[in-house]
Amino acid sequence: MTNRVACVLFAAVLGLGACASLNGGRSPGWQVPLGKATATSYAEFDSRGAPTAIGVAMPAAALDGLPAGSDNHHCTDRGRDGSMGGATQCIHTFEHVIPLPDAAARRADIPFKWVLLNWNPVGHIPPGIYDVAHFDIHFVMVPIADIFAIEAGPCGPERVRCDQFEIGRKPLPPNYVHADFRDVSAVVPAMGNHLIDVTGPEFNKQPFTHSWIYGVYDGKVIFYEQMVTREYLSGKPNGCTPIKSPKAVAVAGFYPTLSCMRSSPAGEITVSMEGFVFRDASPPDPIAAMPPDRKP
Repeated sequence: MTNRVACVLFAAVLGLGACASLNGGRSPGWQVPLGKATATSYAEFDSRGAPTAIGVAMPAAALDGLPAGSDNHHCTDRGRDGSMGGATQCIHTFEHVIPLPDAAARRADIPFKWVLLNWNPVGHIPPGIYDVAHFDIHFVMVPIADIFAIEAGPCGPERVRCDQFEIGRKPLPPNYVHADFRDVSAVVPAMGNHLIDVTGPEFNKQPFTHSWIYGVYDGKVIFYEQMVTREYLSGKPNGCTPIKSPKAVAVAGFYPTLSCMRSSPAGEITVSMEGFVFRDASPPDPIAAMPPDRKP
């Protein structure tokens, strides 16, 4: 019996949605429709079982036929006109939940459990920076239910529930975040807060092509994110960028040091986290007191 056949049989018996890798190599995860094709989560491992890549793979056709408008999720009175429905009152995104393969998601030493892939046909705020068609690929560390419990509401530039806006902006201990990343009040329904690298090219008179983001909520890191434009992926990228990692992590496990985007000769596009190293948990450094006039 081959490893792959055994994996399929075990998955059927246990009711698993994706096979675990029995020997290293690539373990395919779950699949969702995207454009004229699909997007699939995956994890790769070395011969000892340590992760070498966690990512999303798609054929080039996934970049074609992408929808416009909104999937009409997470709606609120964005126009402040008493209306709650329609694309103008909803986040202009199409969201896809993609669980990682069990080979990664069920391991206590791998913090990342699933992917939230968002297609943004007109981008999002701030205008002149991120308002171009792009993908937000979130590698999420907390349960799906926790993310989707963050609801639309009237507060903040991204219109989130007011109590959750404050929870989302709870500061991280300084050793858990790289010094270049800032809170810009980007608490988003069904995501969390986004810490932005303010030294990035897009904030220095260069066009946005791709950017790394840390997601936080209630004083904890809850996702790692690669934002990347459709145009950049269409250009067949093939390389990696070092991740600006924090000095310490709150939860022990394997963490990436590289963000990679590649195009294979066969036409497969991958967006992945790589260069994993095991990091022990460290206690938090004290959080400096916020100024008394801090405003959302």
